[in-house]
Amino acid sequence: MFICKKIFLVALSTLFLTACNDKNNVEKENVNLTAYLKDTTSGIKTGGVKVIQINTPKGKFNVWTKRIGNNPKIKLLLLNGGPGATHEYFECMESFLPQEGIEFIYYDQLGTGNSDNPNDPALWDLPRFVEEVEQVRQALHLDKDNFYLLGHSWGGILAAQYALKYQQNIKGLIISNMMMSAIDYDKYADEVLAKQMDPKVLARIREIEKNKDFESAEYMDLLIPNFYSKHILRLDPKLWPEPVNRSFSKINQSLYVTMQGPSEFGLSGKLEKWDITKELPKLTVPTLSIGAKYDTMDPKHMKWISTQVKNGTYLYCENGSHMSMYDDQNTYMKGLIKFLLHTNNKSTAK
Repeated sequence: MFICKKIFLVALSTLFLTACNDKNNVEKENVNLTAYLKDTTSGIKTGGVKVIQINTPKGKFNVWTKRIGNNPKIKLLLLNGGPGATHEYFECMESFLPQEGIEFIYYDQLGTGNSDNPNDPALWDLPRFVEEVEQVRQALHLDKDNFYLLGHSWGGILAAQYALKYQQNIKGLIISNMMMSAIDYDKYADEVLAKQMDPKVLARIREIEKNKDFESAEYMDLLIPNFYSKHILRLDPKLWPEPVNRSFSKINQSLYVTMQGPSEFGLSGKLEKWDITKELPKLTVPTLSIGAKYDTMDPKHMKWISTQVKNGTYLYCENGSHMSMYDDQNTYMKGLIKFLLHTNNKSTAK
């Protein structure tokens, strides 16, 4: 009877301690959540929105940013693609990053979304965009102890080029779905992607492009089922997520054509000869390269990037395409979060 009573008391004590520990854990999580959600800005609260004035060769303009969360050690600045799309397709991040305590920052580059649009193609220039990112970094007080930079597609070009000049300011770099050579990209589009198409469809697309009839409804009618839904976002176009459609519907065509060119098969604008493959060994900052099986970008090249930088990691999205943050979402988000937390933990342990 004594033994039973003793066992009962031990069990009761254990249960009590467990309950206390669970309560402490919950309270700890609540404290962390409170810290994450706390708006540390002064003055009138704007929900994390900060409009930043930047200097350009053509004068001063405003660009729009919005912070989600608060983490002094992990601040992820997002560079969207296009060129000329908006931050909005990154809204899927809200379903994954806050619960990990990761702060992230939306940012519409000059000429896009909520930012000023000077309608001046002279400003659509890679070196100028690099300096724009640097001005945004300074205004947001991002530095080598907290600044992570993610660039997707065109944003990957911008992120890599920025890192080559300013990597001393970066804690971690993510190059998402973008090869480091326009020449290699053109080759992959011509020798791999084009050959996967129905020859008759491809011939008609080539004919339209030859005639420079890029505004033709037929052009898009051919591209959407034969290219977009196979290599951009592997879903029925009618089921494309609303943030993607909203972002793509706002693309600045002047910016897009000036930088990318009008064709979806390769680059013909200012980026046509862009190639930094030989410069990748200069990147010493922790770098994650993200590739996908069905992407417009060669996944083998994306893996190769991780072997060329000094501290590289590769994330492969087996079911993904160019928008693998949507069509291979769990792989993409788990890999991104793992990289951010691991890099942060390694720097903290030093």
